[in-house]
Amino acid sequence: MTALELKTLRNAAMTLSEQERAALAKDLVASLDGPEDEGVAEAWDREIRRRIQQIDSGEAELLDAKEVLSRAKDRIRG
Repeated sequence: MTALELKTLRNAAMTLSEQERAALAKDLVASLDGPEDEGVAEAWDREIRRRIQQIDSGEAELLDAKEVLSRAKDRIRG
């Protein structure tokens, strides 16, 4: 693609609505990662369900952002 063609494409994309540009951007970024590995998506689905179950059962320790940042800073400091 030539620089002029790229500029024309970019200008055309900028005429899209915000929602259309967001959808296009999402598709373009996703295309950089290559084809989706279905096994990875399934593994993440299982992990999400596992974490939800831990939260619902009270097994998971939930921390607010302040506590997480405080612990991280403590670890960095040693």
